[in-house]
Amino acid sequence: MDKTDTAKPDFFHKVVDCQWACPAHTDVPEYIRLIAQGRFADAYMVNRESNVFPAILGRVCDRPCEPACRRGRVEDKPVAICRLKRVAADLKGDIDDRLPAIPKAKNGKRVALVGAGCASLTVANDLMPLGYDITIFEALGVPGGLMRSNIPAFRLPEAVLSEEIGRIIDMGVDLRLGARVNSMKELLGQGFDAVFVGSGAPKGKELNLPGRHESDQIFIGIDWLESVAFEHTDSIGENVVIIGAGNTAMDCCRSALRLGGKNVTVAARKPRHLFKASDWELEDAEEEKVNILVNHAPEEFVIENGKLTGVKFAIVEWSEDETGRLTSKALDHVVVPADSVILAVGQENAFPWVERDIGLEFNKWEEPVVDPITFESTRKGVFFGGDAAFGPKNIIWAVAHGHQAAISLHKYCQDQPLTTRLPDTLNLGSRKMGLHEWSYANDYNPAQRLKMNHVDLTNRFKEMNIEVELGFSPEQAAEEVARCLNCDIQTVFTDDLCIECDACLDICPTDCLTITRNSDEEDLRTRLRVPAENLTQPLFVSGPLKQTARVMVKDEDMCVHCGLCAERCPTAAWDMQKSCIKIPYAVDEETAWQKRQKKSA
Repeated sequence: MDKTDTAKPDFFHKVVDCQWACPAHTDVPEYIRLIAQGRFADAYMVNRESNVFPAILGRVCDRPCEPACRRGRVEDKPVAICRLKRVAADLKGDIDDRLPAIPKAKNGKRVALVGAGCASLTVANDLMPLGYDITIFEALGVPGGLMRSNIPAFRLPEAVLSEEIGRIIDMGVDLRLGARVNSMKELLGQGFDAVFVGSGAPKGKELNLPGRHESDQIFIGIDWLESVAFEHTDSIGENVVIIGAGNTAMDCCRSALRLGGKNVTVAARKPRHLFKASDWELEDAEEEKVNILVNHAPEEFVIENGKLTGVKFAIVEWSEDETGRLTSKALDHVVVPADSVILAVGQENAFPWVERDIGLEFNKWEEPVVDPITFESTRKGVFFGGDAAFGPKNIIWAVAHGHQAAISLHKYCQDQPLTTRLPDTLNLGSRKMGLHEWSYANDYNPAQRLKMNHVDLTNRFKEMNIEVELGFSPEQAAEEVARCLNCDIQTVFTDDLCIECDACLDICPTDCLTITRNSDEEDLRTRLRVPAENLTQPLFVSGPLKQTARVMVKDEDMCVHCGLCAERCPTAAWDMQKSCIKIPYAVDEETAWQKRQKKSA
């Protein structure tokens, strides 16, 4: 194998599994260390730079960081990253004086944002400090999009939403509520310099089975949740069946319990391991005594004397064909009693308001054709992001889109090429304080993941807005942060200093280091002290060592960043260095542009 080029930012960035897995690349280990020091405001600001909504996401994020967490390779459960994010948000104090200053003099450019959801709000957050006039058109009477209308208050309190959204609106955004955009052509005629569409995926998928339109007690999940959120719906039948197995289904079943449902059932077509719902959402639903049925394929809504009485399901068995595609066969049938049914079988884009004769193309799924780097559509100056661009996913994904779309909007308005963008950069700084001392805690803490305290079952159903999760106390947070393995403190190797004494190999607790002859990757992975069968991480391979021309190989997947190799090394060939990835935002692009202009003047 060639010598690993650690000068490329992605190598060390990928080693920080949690940060790499986060779509917005939040510096997770750094904010966890700040929490450990009681610096909650600083931790919040590290969060806010990349994800904009730390308090919101500290409650409802899909947590792609946690399955990636290296702690999950050492023991059963990862660090409670999401819940620690909430700790920083809950204990931050007043941080308004630390937000970017908004210039009084505007730059003369006007940008329209369609929808006041997470993607649009991120765009506004990034463009307001650059002097833009931002107008947001929101169909509902309050901002927040699906964060507001589809996530129940018992998971995401209204006060938390309003605080973080308000922090962006208060930058001077022209927020127009109850202002549904009915025509893209009309919007383009209003003289905006650019348009961003962040309207989400507001259409719930149908399930057109026999009986579907013979009862008024069959609801589309996201529409029903919106009706509950705005208090248009305050009751439901005693026997409730939710069809679907995603997070929307979990929100529907738990909301139904709070509106009077006595027997609430979630019915899924596939086995549990294929559910789209997060594990913790399923756990909360089951704690609240929701009945979950697997391998139940709906066939008919049973209507008797004009009234919904149940849902007929085929009980199916799944198998995999030669191509890996799942197929099912019916084994039996069953009717599940139901007074009300909620359909939570997916969401899709809906753009009836976008005319098809304005140069804006759509694919066969009626999604806009969007450049995945610049987020520009086929109509110049019109950009899409979040669910509106690529279909439904999650909040943090939409926030990442908003940051990148903001760069493109800025470049477009300033007549700069959209594809000429600053690269990611990475800084390394040694954490050495002495021969055997580091400026981070490198001992392994055997503590197990803390269980979040919840409001007890006898009290949580009294009102819709009782937040079920109570959050970690500062004392609990101090315990949980100690579980972080500091994956951003990198083991940095200097070939020329190695004398091949094998001290690092002897001390390594995971046997992730090997000195061996070089070869191709497939062979090399089999000849390490512990064969590197997991392809999650790349191998680190040094240049030829001067004594024997062998190479130092490190299985990055096995390393727990304890620093013992660097402590034992007699020549300091190993060092522990903090890696800090810099993801450019719109403000960075503007700063770099101004520097180039001055240099060329």
